[in-house]
Amino acid sequence: MFVDQAVITVKAGDGGAGHTAFRRQKYEPKGGPSGGDGGRGGDVLLRADTGLNTLLDFQGRPIWEAQPGEPGSKKQQHGSDGQHLVVRVPPGTIVIDHETGTQLADIGPDGEFVVARGGYGGFGNEHYKSSTNQTPTYAHPGQKGEARVIRLELKLLADVGLLGLPNAGKSTLLAALTKAQPKIGAYPFTTLSPQLGVGELDPSRRLVIADIPGLIEGASQGKGLGHDFLRHIERTKVLVHLLDVSPIDGSDPAKNYRTIRKELRRYSRVLAEREEVICLNKMDLLTSDPERAEAVAKLRKALKLQPRVKVLALSGATHQGTRSLLEELWRVVKKKVQAWAAEKPQPAPSIGPLSDAIGFDAPAPTKAKPKPKPKINAKPKAARKAPAKKPARRASTTGKAKARAR
Repeated sequence: MFVDQAVITVKAGDGGAGHTAFRRQKYEPKGGPSGGDGGRGGDVLLRADTGLNTLLDFQGRPIWEAQPGEPGSKKQQHGSDGQHLVVRVPPGTIVIDHETGTQLADIGPDGEFVVARGGYGGFGNEHYKSSTNQTPTYAHPGQKGEARVIRLELKLLADVGLLGLPNAGKSTLLAALTKAQPKIGAYPFTTLSPQLGVGELDPSRRLVIADIPGLIEGASQGKGLGHDFLRHIERTKVLVHLLDVSPIDGSDPAKNYRTIRKELRRYSRVLAEREEVICLNKMDLLTSDPERAEAVAKLRKALKLQPRVKVLALSGATHQGTRSLLEELWRVVKKKVQAWAAEKPQPAPSIGPLSDAIGFDAPAPTKAKPKPKPKINAKPKAARKAPAKKPARRASTTGKAKARAR
């Protein structure tokens, strides 16, 4: 079962309470305060797990709580800290504060986010002793851990997204391009949840492909399965628009293309402007190559496509043209990755002029003036004579006699 939304409550551990105690030993009836501090409460962390692709685990467990810190003890013994609670989520999970609607994090592969922090442990009475309060009877109860209600939304991470009307052959094409085994049937809406697969050209060239349930006209008004699953192709780098060359209902492939484009534009302008590859599927239904070429030419003329726009003819059932499709998708994805890497800001150089590092013309550094060379024939300046010391006054004999008398 595929679940892409969940609302849960997370509660970090409370800090342990400080302890109130006094040292009692032999011959020390009043040894002073000796209460220990409480331990810190555990945090709640969300960590991406590449082995997950659904939020099903959160359906039967609405509350996730970390371990609290233990209280302090006598003889200044510190309470142990509570263990952190690690909640594993699929990569591409978005964390949203359910009350305010604020996005807190977008967890990618190998990502981690502390959604609730544990409270600090309270001080024991040993911390409150002073010269004016030598027997404190108070200890801090510890800080409460954070608690919040969050909404998790999953947006699958894929390189390629498959689009098309129901029964256009998307599931069959996914099975032909990858080793995925989606449900395939000769009726609409066979796919009820997104499916993922990995297409491999060679061990060094792999593509993650996402298949979503088919769209129909009026999906923006909630018809069919609506736009609920379009979020899973928002992160894709390229879209594959799959058209049936011979629809069962006798509709026109060009009209079907415009229908999907209109629904895509209503959902997201950014997604509608993403680069796409147009594919004419089920070409095995046509018996000859001239008929296939004529179907491609007819579609290009109806959509008024420019010569640079490619229309690939293929068949998911017979695997015809699937290798060419993977090569074209890899070319587009590689181009996108290279463009992203070029736009990435470069770090400032560690050595070089200031203008290169901060991006503007800095004033040229001033050169230090050279020291003047000493003249050869110049006479050395006479050294200043130190002031003569005044002779110390000799004590009179009368004064010495008075000192002896004393």
